[in-house]
Amino acid sequence: MKAPAVRDSAARLAERARNEGWSHEEYLAACLQREVAARDFHGAEGRIRADRFPSRKSLEDFDFDHQRSVKREVIAHLGTLEFVAGKENVIFLGPPGTCKTHLATGLGIRACQASHRVVFDTAAQWVTRLAEAHQAGRLSEELTRLGRIPLIVVDEVGCIPFEPEAANLFFQFISGHYERAWAIVTSAVTG
Repeated sequence: MKAPAVRDSAARLAERARNEGWSHEEYLAACLQREVAARDFHGAEGRIRADRFPSRKSLEDFDFDHQRSVKREVIAHLGTLEFVAGKENVIFLGPPGTCKTHLATGLGIRACQASHRVVFDTAAQWVTRLAEAHQAGRLSEELTRLGRIPLIVVDEVGCIPFEPEAANLFFQFISGHYERAWAIVTSAVTG
């Protein structure tokens, strides 16, 4: 059946079912729930590894006492991922060192855990990726591929100035992604 979680937990669940007087249907449901949970967990872990997060930060790890300007209720609302269903963008603006990347990473990981595909990169890394595709003559294919990814995270927008050609590639990427999917963007502001 290719159900390793069922194989690993069937004996324990059978003993528990006998002790607690479960019906056959309840036992089967418990076995299948274990398999589904295991597959969800492994799928989320695979998405998290593949999505190139700079570190493993969660929303639960965020220190609201250290960063008092961040509203706990706003982050809790974003953590529900309603912005995903509405295909709305999230933008974190603030001075350097205000944990914008932590919040973007936490939301991206939460989205992976909810079965969404995510790709995380800095703006400079996105431009490098697009420039390489352009030089190889496959920019259109790369933009199409990236357009299928429901959530992109663009970290550190505006930290490094782009040459005109790089800015054009980045504009093509963002405008092609707009309205088909959503993005989380971080940018440092000063003053």
